[in-house]
Amino acid sequence: MADTSNASVGPEKDEAVATPGSTTPETPETREEIASKLVDRFAIWSGVAGLVPIPVVDILAVGGLQLQLLRRLSQIYDVAFSENRGKALIASLAGAMIPATSGIGAASALKTVPVLGTIVATFVSPVLSAGATYAIGKAFVQHFESGGTLLDFNPPDYREFVKAQKELWDSRVRRSKATATGASGASTTTGAAATGS
Repeated sequence: MADTSNASVGPEKDEAVATPGSTTPETPETREEIASKLVDRFAIWSGVAGLVPIPVVDILAVGGLQLQLLRRLSQIYDVAFSENRGKALIASLAGAMIPATSGIGAASALKTVPVLGTIVATFVSPVLSAGATYAIGKAFVQHFESGGTLLDFNPPDYREFVKAQKELWDSRVRRSKATATGASGASTTTGAAATGS
């Protein structure tokens, strides 16, 4: 079986992420910064995967991205990675976020409803997918930062942390929407003022 540990997902910019056989970043601060950027990038890609219009395929795509994120975080922190263990941990951690994960499933199922269901799912699914990936990634970063491995990761220990990270992601989304709305409202006002004079 071929080793897929270097499989590429999405555009790979500023590739300072450790790969097997390379040394990890020099300082814990640098390593945590690289891991945080990686989590942000995979959260965005999970949001994009949530846009896949085919029910169930979108969930599989998000799950694949989350597994790839865990693989890459394991490389950064020099933690032995097992795909089967990674799948089990992600599923357990996702189970700790029952409202978010059931929302992703419901949004995926909505895609089967012609027109209206697809429109609603197009707005809901990416946000839920990105938020879940962000929370899962941050939980593993915290665990690896504390010296943990995949073998000693206990999802119930991170239930409150995941909830807090999900709320943090939701507040980031609300802030960016408010900023975008404020910017478009300002340009509309300016345009109206310009035509009135």
